[in-house]
Amino acid sequence: MKLLKSSLLGTAAAFASVAGAHAADLPVKKAVPIEYVRVCSAYGAGFFYIPGTDTCIRLSGRARLDIGYQPTDSRSGSNGDTTGYIGLARINVDARTQTAYGTLRAFTRIQFASRTSATGGLRSGTQERIGSAFGATGQDQFGRAQQFVNTDKAFIQFAGLTAGRASSFFDFYAHDFEFAGATLNSDVQSTNLLAYSAKFGEGFSATISLEDPTFRRNTIYSQNYASGTATAPSPVFLGNALVTPAGALFGTVQPIYGNLDVAQRNRMPDFVGVLRYDAAWGSAQISAAVKEINAGNFVSGSYLVNGGTPAATTVIAGASALTGARPANEYGWAVQGGVKINTPFIAPGDTLYLQGAYGEGATLYTGYSSYNGSYASFASTINGAAFDPYMSDATLNPATGKIETSTSFTVVGSFLHYWSPEWRSAVFGSYGEMSFARGAREANAVAFQTVSSTAQFTGRPGVAGDPSFSVSPVLRDTYQIVAGASLIWSPVKDLDIGVEGFYTKVGVQNGRVVDRTQSSGNVNAASIASGAVRTVTADDTYQVRMRVQRDF
Repeated sequence: MKLLKSSLLGTAAAFASVAGAHAADLPVKKAVPIEYVRVCSAYGAGFFYIPGTDTCIRLSGRARLDIGYQPTDSRSGSNGDTTGYIGLARINVDARTQTAYGTLRAFTRIQFASRTSATGGLRSGTQERIGSAFGATGQDQFGRAQQFVNTDKAFIQFAGLTAGRASSFFDFYAHDFEFAGATLNSDVQSTNLLAYSAKFGEGFSATISLEDPTFRRNTIYSQNYASGTATAPSPVFLGNALVTPAGALFGTVQPIYGNLDVAQRNRMPDFVGVLRYDAAWGSAQISAAVKEINAGNFVSGSYLVNGGTPAATTVIAGASALTGARPANEYGWAVQGGVKINTPFIAPGDTLYLQGAYGEGATLYTGYSSYNGSYASFASTINGAAFDPYMSDATLNPATGKIETSTSFTVVGSFLHYWSPEWRSAVFGSYGEMSFARGAREANAVAFQTVSSTAQFTGRPGVAGDPSFSVSPVLRDTYQIVAGASLIWSPVKDLDIGVEGFYTKVGVQNGRVVDRTQSSGNVNAASIASGAVRTVTADDTYQVRMRVQRDF
């Protein structure tokens, strides 16, 4: 029995050893290694390595609600809304890779926003300013509920090169401490550009940037006499011709004006140069920019007779021989200087900005604009304004056919103070002036007028008993004043709950203008004397805006 048991155990051991030998010959499938997300500490908090690469990436974003109130003096047309709401979402992606030439960076920011209220004064300065000033299609028939999708940033940085959609290098303060961006200062948060930056010395850097002219272009003033036109016609004197009214036997020799299309086209980029200094005490920057101002061709077959009468019902002898040359291009320019001073001796985090700018034919570089949009000959930040200030980069002289640039300057200051780590306030203010070329109003009024309109010339200079020219708002030299403050509570990191209020005043530098909210009928001496047409020297308003914002 013992012999049988020993034999069976020996046989089992033999089979086990043979099976083990065969198993050792079979291929063994290795488990796929698990690659965990690794923290990347080279570029600050929040970065991690993209698995399988040496690229570090950071994902972040923002959620925001703004609620604004602004009174109105008019409930006609689209005016009347006094409250508005803006909901905004932001997604940031920042990818960086270390190379032999330095850091290779790609950054994108996509923003989505929903805005309600038809009144322009309650729009978001960062959504509506020229960098993203194209209003979205309304979700209703009147644009009272709008959705925005905005590629706010999409740029590459490599070995001193910046290429893509980024903030303009010309800007410095750029409304850093404001909600609505109401002060007069340059702020194009997004433009298309190609730039090169170099560092030299201790804290010094210089940048040369070629920037998309679309986002810095205000209008050449156009006297649009016809609605629905794709062009922007403005009259230019072509010569004299015999004008015979339809059905008449005799005519008279009268001046003939041809309509020139003054809508600008993209021909060459804006050239921006910047010299900057950064130190522990703060920063200083000097910026300069040059931009082209160009016009198009004459509108074929479009003539005006003797100051504004369309020539459709007249027979013009010799009109076919009247031709005009396209006006020569002009160049606008602007310079800006700013300083940022850190003031920790008052409280940690306190900062003071001071900035000034001057330009000719470059209103959006000096920041003389409406915070709720540009691309218009006149625009206002006031809800139901008595009049709208004109902000064109240039005018076309109808007598000479030359483009004449406007002049603007602005100064702005802003101070941020921390009352405690959780509470902070900002105070800010700006002043600016806008002036058109000497004689621009008179020349345009002679060439064109619209009877009884408060938005166009309503008379001719020097005509006895007709004061309408002197009270017309068209191409008037104006000034703007903005002053405001905010209070923000941050109970936890990256959460802001705050309120901002600011005051805006817009006025003419001399004389008076028609108050379109309080006037009716033709603009003449009798209507002004009777009170049917009222005039003002300035208009003002205030806005209060509340914000809840979370960054992550």
